[in-house]
Amino acid sequence: MSIPSPAETSLGAPVGVPSGSPLPDGAPTGAPTAPPAAVPDFRALARRRAVREDIFHTAVWATTALAVSLYLATGAVREWSGFASWLTGVGIMAGLAGTHLVLVMLLLAARLPWVDRAIGLDAAMRIHATLGKPALYLILAHALLLVLGYGAALGLDPLAQIASLWETPDFPLAFLGLGLFLAVVGTSIVAVRRRLPYEFWFAVHLLSYGAVLAALPHQFSAGGVLAEGAPQRWYWMSLYAVTLSALLVYRVALPLWTTLRAGARVHAVLPEGPDTWSVVVSGRGLENLGAQGGQYLRWRFLAPGLWWQQHPYSLSAEPHHGGEYGGLLRITVRGLGAGSAAVAGLAPDTRVLFSGPYGLFTEQARTRPGLVLVGAGAGIAPIRALLERAAFPPGGCAVVLRGSTPEDLMLRGEIAELCRLRGAALYEAAGHRSTHGPAETAWLPEAHSAAGYRLESFAPWLRNADVFVCGPAGWSASVAADARAAGVAPESLHLERFEP
Repeated sequence: MSIPSPAETSLGAPVGVPSGSPLPDGAPTGAPTAPPAAVPDFRALARRRAVREDIFHTAVWATTALAVSLYLATGAVREWSGFASWLTGVGIMAGLAGTHLVLVMLLLAARLPWVDRAIGLDAAMRIHATLGKPALYLILAHALLLVLGYGAALGLDPLAQIASLWETPDFPLAFLGLGLFLAVVGTSIVAVRRRLPYEFWFAVHLLSYGAVLAALPHQFSAGGVLAEGAPQRWYWMSLYAVTLSALLVYRVALPLWTTLRAGARVHAVLPEGPDTWSVVVSGRGLENLGAQGGQYLRWRFLAPGLWWQQHPYSLSAEPHHGGEYGGLLRITVRGLGAGSAAVAGLAPDTRVLFSGPYGLFTEQARTRPGLVLVGAGAGIAPIRALLERAAFPPGGCAVVLRGSTPEDLMLRGEIAELCRLRGAALYEAAGHRSTHGPAETAWLPEAHSAAGYRLESFAPWLRNADVFVCGPAGWSASVAADARAAGVAPESLHLERFEP
């Protein structure tokens, strides 16, 4: 199938109509005048990241085995003389392994600079995600086996044994830690998380730190497992100290210092189309945050009705130096709810608190030389930011914007100009979605779907490209299915979903 031209795929206004919404005076748009001189060897970079990620995986399980081995090295097995003691011993090992995995998960989530440099945030979060279930199962096994083992030794049924442990110093805190950990896991389930306000979900996740602290006393007071002077005691004390210090420094102190030092304020609010506004934030050093196109920050605008809310908004342009204004960050917001709609009324000079940057939807995740960027609705904002600095060979980038009408294609003028300057192909797919047909084409307008268009129609070299997709969850799933059907490798498909 031949590649459709922009004129063939745009059902509304032609590509390249200026948006009419420039940044404030003195603030550059950030559009480069030419593509990068050289395109990195993304395949080689991806292979090196994969090797380092494998090393991290191996180190996680090797250190977990070490934590258990230090316990076994005390000769604990020699004391397992019966069924009850075996249950208790295996339960202790399960608890040590599960707790070790939880601490490693917290370290991976602490955004340590050397971890980011070694494997990247995306790989760190992948490892973090793979450890959740093993940690949960091991900790549950720990609790169950200890109750059964202690009960068998004393001739008590499980309920009586739990009541007995409840009267033991430090064990009520251990049960509290288990309950908090289960609450964290429960709110991590996507189906549950979508039904909770972000503030509630975030508050519950803060309890993961409380879960670790609550379980700490019983670990050091329970018999001779971590006895005074034992090597394993020093190992665990060091691990706890490193983990808690990393969280305090990199998740609390540094973000707080950064946002207070920046003195960030709203510089301007610019209309970008129907129910759409760009907010430009200025402040000291904002251009040096290390933020990349495709990432988001969590924003709190200290204005009436907004100060108590925190919203994740993606950057719609690369960070820039704004001269006398300091660094400039721009987000583009669509009025999908009361909070986002209120952004339109922000007054210049409104104080802003932020944390981040966050997200894996970045150039750092690239694996292939080609690039396909697909965005819909508010998901066009990070697509625009990615396009600004992404490296690709001449003719090696295709941008597909999706909306019900041409007016829904936010920042379309800026994107058209960036595509012209950088040599990328731009396609606007405006129109209502088809209510029938295969899932792989449900993301396209009905006219495109009926004509047989697929994602590969816009980029015949799709298999040799990274595909970045940002938009509503159901729509993004349809684009992903289309990409997979065309042979795009799983590691080359990058999704950033949101719910309208």
